[in-house]
Amino acid sequence: MTRLTTPFGAKTTAAEILDGSITDRVDLTGKRAVVTGGASGIGLETARALAGAGADVTLAVRNESAGSDAVADIRGTTGSDRVHAAYLDLQKRDTLRAFADAYDAPLDILVNNAGIMATPLTRTPEGWELQFANNHLGHFALALALHDSLAAASDGARIVSLSSTGHHYSDVVFDDLAFEAREYDPWLGYGQSKTANVLFAVGAGSRWADDGITANAVHPGGIMTNLQRHMDPAEFTRRGWLDAEGKPNPAFKSTEQGASTSVLVAASPLVAGVSGRYFEDANEAVPFDEAKPGVGVKSYALDSDSADRLWEVSLGLVG
Repeated sequence: MTRLTTPFGAKTTAAEILDGSITDRVDLTGKRAVVTGGASGIGLETARALAGAGADVTLAVRNESAGSDAVADIRGTTGSDRVHAAYLDLQKRDTLRAFADAYDAPLDILVNNAGIMATPLTRTPEGWELQFANNHLGHFALALALHDSLAAASDGARIVSLSSTGHHYSDVVFDDLAFEAREYDPWLGYGQSKTANVLFAVGAGSRWADDGITANAVHPGGIMTNLQRHMDPAEFTRRGWLDAEGKPNPAFKSTEQGASTSVLVAASPLVAGVSGRYFEDANEAVPFDEAKPGVGVKSYALDSDSADRLWEVSLGLVG
């Protein structure tokens, strides 16, 4: 399988993917998109780029006040009145069902963007580890609930699954998903959830191809957003994310740049028909190389057998 490359790169912004400044302009008029976590960070910039290209965009948000502010922001910068917010909490299954039941229209683009990172050990009422429950199971259940809307898209639908290089930390540990038999490590929990995000794209792309649905995973890059809110500030320096003066690492992206890979996979004709792959810096990622840490995709994240196993396990967990 030939690696997909594009004219874009790490510094390309989300708007530049679609606005015609680098390639032909992309017109999304008549298309509908849902972006989870669309009230802030790269979710906000993903939604802004899609709305700016003409899409009707729904921000799926847990904080309704922040969602209203984001809608006003996007409408003000794009001039589009086809931007709305709706309540969704990935940790509460009843809100997933309610959101899907209320979404009575074909859906062209689903961006599973919302996420949490490096949280203290927390369990949901079902007993699931929080990062796996929020980052994977919530989005898995949402995609299942929205399947019929995605299948109804006239030109085929696309799912974007937000992963990260965090998947390098851990494969999915099927024998101990909830850290009941091993000591909890927030980064192993995060890594497992991010690997699951890639495996979901592999599984959905395989199962739903006949419905005209493609699914791909993306790594947005290093970006300082509220995703890091659970981390000890001193860890930013230890990891080299901030220097001694508190300035971000120059390799980090802006939120507009961080959203570009999501927008590429969601809407660019360059990715039409492509499914079950992992993208970073607005190109398909290279295989992971131990000599180049922080880059590429690990083979276990694209393993079709693991994707099948995760799908069945996840079905059992979410009912």
